[in-house]
Parts: sequence; C-alpha cells; structure tokens
Amino acid sequence: MKNASLVLMGMAALAAQAVHAAEAPAFDPKRLAQDVKVLSSDEFEGRGPNTAGENKTVDYLVQQFKAAGLKPGGDLKGGQRAWTQDVPLGRFEINGPVKLTLTEGGASRELAQGPDMAVRASMSGLKQVSFKNAPLVFVGYGVTAPERKWDDFKGMDLKGKLAVVLINDPDFETGQGEFGGKAMTYYGRWTYKYEEMARRGALGTIIVHETAPASYGWPTVRNSNTNVMYDVVRKEPRKSHAPMEAWIQRDLAAAMFKAAGLDFEALKKQAQTRDFKPVALKGVTLSADYAVDTQVIKSKNVVAIREGSKQPGQVVVYSGHWDHLGVGQPDAKGDKIYNGAIDNATGLAAMLELARAYGKAPAPQRSVVFLAVTAEEKGLLGSEYYASNPLYPLASTVGVINMDALSPRGPARNFNISGSAKLELLDRLVAKAKQSNISLSPDPKPEAGYFFRSDHFPFAKRGVPALSFGSGNDWIEGGVEAGEAAETAYTEKNYHQPSDEFDPAWTFTGMARDLGLLYAVGSELANSTAWPNWSLDSEFRTARDKSASQRK
Repeated sequence: MKNASLVLMGMAALAAQAVHAAEAPAFDPKRLAQDVKVLSSDEFEGRGPNTAGENKTVDYLVQQFKAAGLKPGGDLKGGQRAWTQDVPLGRFEINGPVKLTLTEGGASRELAQGPDMAVRASMSGLKQVSFKNAPLVFVGYGVTAPERKWDDFKGMDLKGKLAVVLINDPDFETGQGEFGGKAMTYYGRWTYKYEEMARRGALGTIIVHETAPASYGWPTVRNSNTNVMYDVVRKEPRKSHAPMEAWIQRDLAAAMFKAAGLDFEALKKQAQTRDFKPVALKGVTLSADYAVDTQVIKSKNVVAIREGSKQPGQVVVYSGHWDHLGVGQPDAKGDKIYNGAIDNATGLAAMLELARAYGKAPAPQRSVVFLAVTAEEKGLLGSEYYASNPLYPLASTVGVINMDALSPRGPARNFNISGSAKLELLDRLVAKAKQSNISLSPDPKPEAGYFFRSDHFPFAKRGVPALSFGSGNDWIEGGVEAGEAAETAYTEKNYHQPSDEFDPAWTFTGMARDLGLLYAVGSELANSTAWPNWSLDSEFRTARDKSASQRK
C-alpha cells in the first residue's frame, strides 16, 4: 500500500498528539429536519446570491449561530468581528432573447436557448455578444498537459473561432490512459475547458454534453447555465472567459459534424489519443447575438467561531455552501423555485447541529470556525474568495471538513469522500468510523470529478488538508441496491431542478449518526497539537510543507 507508512505514522501519533476530546454528543434528527425544511422552503426563494433569499438565509444562519452560543467570526469592522465576510462578485445576466443561427452548407436554421444550447451570460466583460458566421473547430478534449506530453491543439490558432470540446478526460470511455482512468482530473472539468479556451483567445467554447461523462443530464446543464452567472471580480476577465461560453446537446453536435462530412464518434475516438489534431467543421458556422447586464454586487459568507482556550489562532473549519440556484426556468409543472433541499440545505443543517454541540461543550483548545459560503453553484466562488482572503491564516488552519448534499435518510454502513486524495485528516476519520463499524468506500463516481466541485477544493489546492464528506450508499435498510437507486434517482430527477424539495418522509437518522463522526474528528483536532498533512505523493503536500514555518 503506497500510503501505508503515512497511515501507520498518523495512527500511532493520535494518542500522543490528542490532549483530550469531548465525547460526541447526540445529534437531533428533528432539528436537522426543521433546519432543512425552513432553508429549502419557498419563502427562501432558492437561496440565490444577491436576492431577498440571500438576506433571509444569512439572517437565519446568524440567528441559529447566536442561539448556539457562538461568536461572530467574519470581517473586522470597528475592531469587532461581524457575522459575515463581504464577497464582491461580478453578476452577469442575459438581457432579452438569445439569437442563435446555425449555418450548414449554406442553409441556416435557428437554435433555441435551453432545448438546443445552454448559453451562459458572458463573463468576459462584454455587454453585447454579437458575431456572424463564426467558424467551428473541434479540439477534442481541449487539454494541454505538458507533464503528460499531451496537446490537443497542435498549434491551432483559435482567435475568431468557436472551439467545440468534449467533456471529461480523454481516457474516460476506455478507463485506461494518461489521465487516471475513470477518475476525473482537473483537465476534465468544464471550468478547465472554459479557462483553457480563453487563454488561447477563442471567440467561444461550446462543450458537447453527454450524460455519462458529464455525470448529469441535460436538464441540469440547462438549469445551471441559463440563469444569472457570477464570478470573482477580475482585472482582465478576457483572460479567464471567452465572449461565448456554452453547452450543446450531443445529437445536435453530431448532426453538425455530419453536415461537415465528419463522423462525431470516430473523431471522439481519435481525440482519446495523443496524436489527435484539431479538425475544422467546414461549411458549418454559428452566429449569435445577445445582450448581457453586468454589475458588481456584494454577497456574503457567514462565519461563526467557537474560540479556543489555549491556541485561538489555530483553527479547525467546518464548511458548506448556503446558496442554491434561486428562481429560474420553470419545470414541466411551472415551478420556478430551485429549493435546494438536499443541495445544500442538508449541509447547512449539519453545520448548525455541529455548532450547537460545540456551543454546549467546554471550549476547545483551538478555535473551531463554521464557514457557510456563497456562490458555490457558480463555481466555488465564496470558498475561493475566502481562501484568497482568509480571515484566519491558511497556514494556521488545521484542516477543513466540508459538508455538501448529505443524505437525509437512514444510516449506512459506509461513507465516502469526494475523490481519492490521501491525507491524515482522512486517516483520522477512518479510524473514528471504524470504532462504529462504519467503513470508507471509494468515491462511487470518481469520473464525476466531485473533488473539484465542492468547497474544500480552494483550500486543498493551497495546501490546507481538506475533505468533503459524503453519505454512504450501503444502507442498513436496503443495502447498496437501495442506496445506489436513491442516488441515481436524485441525480436524474432532482439535482439542480425545482423538485429538490423537502420530503416529510426523510428521517435524518443517518445524518445524525454521521455527525458524531465529524464532531469526533474535529474535536480531537481542536484539542490536540497535531498538524495533519497530505500524503508524500500528493500534489498539495509541497504547499502545506512551505507553510509550516508560519504557524504559531
């Protein structure tokens, strides 16, 4: 086992490093249910940033943190901490209709925003995106990876062109290759695709949607990309965003390839090899015209703290995002409120229950911070802003436990984390779980790239040991079959859709049990002198090691 020495070292050190840790309290499923019910109610309007729903959400969280006996942990104002951290964001919204005209072999037809393509409000700084007959170029998976000797572009100049790109990694379909098999690398994320095409000066990026490699269906793509967009405020936005950023239905893309005399599936196979070269879609062009309303707004991260008694400057962080999609496109029933009950009112409820436990327990030696971040659904923006502008130094941040979309049902025999990262923080969680006969299972969908999709990632890439906890799928009642069926049904029918609503039948007993594990690990760290690290072969280890001299 590659990480065996690290695991043994971490386990052997636990007793020596831990001074004392409070026994895990009982967590109340009824309180969890009540918090989820309130936060995902229509009254909160889908918890969209910069809306009345944000104000209600922030007020509710602050109220609950106060009642739990915690103190404000946010921005310093007049020498005192506030309950929030201001997060300036660029806000981008398409104003009016989106006109899209596809020309194939001289014949033109209109494409529909939503059913055919999902065009995002441009974050390039342009207030009007308008171009005629732009040529399209297929660039495979759109990857530049020198360390893998991989270049999908082969010198292709993308200026003035629309890059058509596949989602996920080149070895997703075969499960073998230079990119870790089924487990997604950052090269497979749509965020990387957009960033890389912008770096290359493309007029636009059009990602071809396929459900398996994307890990979600077209309704999720449409709902997530045709509403208000947000981004961190950038001095040179064109370096990060091409004028057009969009997704396209797979069958429509294949028809475009056919009109250009190309075979989509054959070219996709070629794109899975190092020898692939970009291919122009001859005779196929796209015209677009749409206006974009751009503003700079302030959203808020909510921050509460249980101050440490001996080393208050050293912090353990529990995080989760408070936002969802707000009010957007109506579904077939006419429902326009994206309530986000599971995603992520469950994580917020878990955070509040943990806060109540810490508030009742004796003060830990280190501080414990509860960080509810904004704009996760827009690209981890709240956590990215915090990690770029930390209220408590990252070098002195012991670890981060993130909670996103937990199961509101009964307990499972297992749990997972997003991705397959190796770190001592996970070793501690595994050890605590083993005491309760709960086991760690591999990320059930490593190809989905969840490691890059949750709010622990901005901390991880800066070296802070961080993980995102996932509920298990081997249910005590129903086993793996029931757990996987529920996960599949949620992804297909509810994820990023108005139907992600509170269900009175949810028991929350599994979440209550899991919170005992998360409390035990956090409390142990908060009452120790331990500094967990990444495994020796982790890409995040170097950054963590460099910060060691800054710790007090």
